[in-house]
Amino acid sequence: MKKKEDEILLSKRIKVMLSLSLILLLLTFIYIGYESYKNNNYLFFIIYNIFVIFIIYFSYKEIYIPYKDINKVLQLFYQGYIFKGIFDMRSFFNKDMKLTFKAFEEIIDTKELIEGSRKHAEYLALQNQINPHFLYNTLEGIRSEAIIEDVDSIANMTEALAIYFRYTISNVDKFVTLEDEINNIKNYYKIQEFRFGDKLDLKIEFNTDNEKEVLNAKVPKLTLQPFFENAIFHGIERKMGKGIITLKISSTKERLIIVISDNGVGMSDEKVRSINEKLSGASIEHMKEEKKDGGIALLNVNSRIKLIFGDEYGVYIYSKLDSGTDVEITMPYVLDEEKIWKKKY
Repeated sequence: MKKKEDEILLSKRIKVMLSLSLILLLLTFIYIGYESYKNNNYLFFIIYNIFVIFIIYFSYKEIYIPYKDINKVLQLFYQGYIFKGIFDMRSFFNKDMKLTFKAFEEIIDTKELIEGSRKHAEYLALQNQINPHFLYNTLEGIRSEAIIEDVDSIANMTEALAIYFRYTISNVDKFVTLEDEINNIKNYYKIQEFRFGDKLDLKIEFNTDNEKEVLNAKVPKLTLQPFFENAIFHGIERKMGKGIITLKISSTKERLIIVISDNGVGMSDEKVRSINEKLSGASIEHMKEEKKDGGIALLNVNSRIKLIFGDEYGVYIYSKLDSGTDVEITMPYVLDEEKIWKKKY
């Protein structure tokens, strides 16, 4: 069993010493004030007060505030809310601490984590994305078409399936244009349309004046499709009546904002809160959970976005039971892939 004194952290010891120093300063202040009053030496007392005020102000600004900033960054890091931010601290306790964090950054290189995330995505694309449920329903659609009527729709569906798998499996680690991602979504919708028929509808809306330019924005490959898959199988499939998925795209000078909405069964407030807590950071543990669940799913895409672009970007969920779900994806508005890496590294 560890000794009790081992649990007394250095920060607590510093606080105790500062408290004792303040008490000593206060007692000295009272004593000097009393002596100045008794000897009518007010000038010395005024100079002493100015000196004390300066020390307190300097200590608060140059020591206490940086100390609180360091604690806040470390707290956000171990709670999983930030990753890159841990290496961007403005103050350190000493030079050794600064060098330690620099060495830690070199060891846990963000590029390596991104590469690991990409390999993870590629592996899941091969092993899980072509899952039996999806493949069975698609092939069943082809079989049904072949039995009922001898038409070109069989060739069309087979072609759509081939295009989809080719896009999904190849070069998962690269950036593509937003237009490429949308075309993949349209192709994915075409495949699902054979199964759902008139029950499923896809709408695409651009809330921007520069639609042509926005379509050339660079995004990580396979960013959108997992959310459409979730919308269909977790939202619309269990819904009575027509299901509608809407892709809304808008942009500012700095950000690309993509919202995927469905009118499916929605989720409870508790479940939404739980998912958003997991989405708040690029958690390696959450990515491991995704591997167990299968699919290039929501948490993995969110972690890829945060690792590549930063903690301020990612995915957020809005949903109500029986009222559908909105998935908001935010990324930097970048037209040149090279700028992404230059900005980060």
